[in-house]
Amino acid sequence: MLTYPNINPDIVHLGPLTLRWYGFMYVIGFIISYFIIKNETKRKNLPISEDDIYDLVFYLIVGVILGGRTGYVLFYNLQSYLADPIQILMINKGGMSFHGGLIGTILAGYIFCRKKKFPFYTMGDIGVMAGALGLGFGRIGNFINAELYGRPTLASFPLAMIFPTDPQRLPRHPSQLYESFFEGFLMFAILLFLSRKNLKSGVIFWSFVMLYGTFRFFIEYTRQPDEQLGILFQYFSMGQLLCLPMII
Repeated sequence: MLTYPNINPDIVHLGPLTLRWYGFMYVIGFIISYFIIKNETKRKNLPISEDDIYDLVFYLIVGVILGGRTGYVLFYNLQSYLADPIQILMINKGGMSFHGGLIGTILAGYIFCRKKKFPFYTMGDIGVMAGALGLGFGRIGNFINAELYGRPTLASFPLAMIFPTDPQRLPRHPSQLYESFFEGFLMFAILLFLSRKNLKSGVIFWSFVMLYGTFRFFIEYTRQPDEQLGILFQYFSMGQLLCLPMII
């Protein structure tokens, strides 16, 4: 069994503001996204300016935040937020959904492409590569926060660890790291490989959708289900149900 590296989730306090590792990982993801988009558009000789790239990244940031929060409210905790709607605005207390964020970024990217008259699938193929790396760093942020940890496992399991936020103090799967590797860095490597092939526009975009859905579906068996939902239909988590359409 591994020892959890007890890292302070707060990097530094700046007066009333606190810089947290989780938010910092998002910043890293967006910065890397900028450079990936810039490099790929240049490699493909796309007529997109520096200002257009800044605009695209801004659109995607808005899509991730609004979509991720809306998705969490609708998919994971609607009854609670209906009882206290002001909590919807308190993103600092957590509660973001990948599936909602994906829908948000797709809509934001579509609006950007319509406005700038860029081909959606061409830009989408580039955007999902950036998104995969962003996911990898985001899950590391979850790990540092000791949140979204895995289901209990045997103490003899080589990767098992006890998370400080776990009230039961049980050996658990570090499912955030599984997700970071498979849904983030490995998926980016696969998409990067595909991007060097002469494929039809949209293949990389839909490969991202299918690969994420598949990786997440199976990793969910090691991830602790959301307390307010538990296991649905005796077999599946909410995350798995939301991944099924992506796989199909």
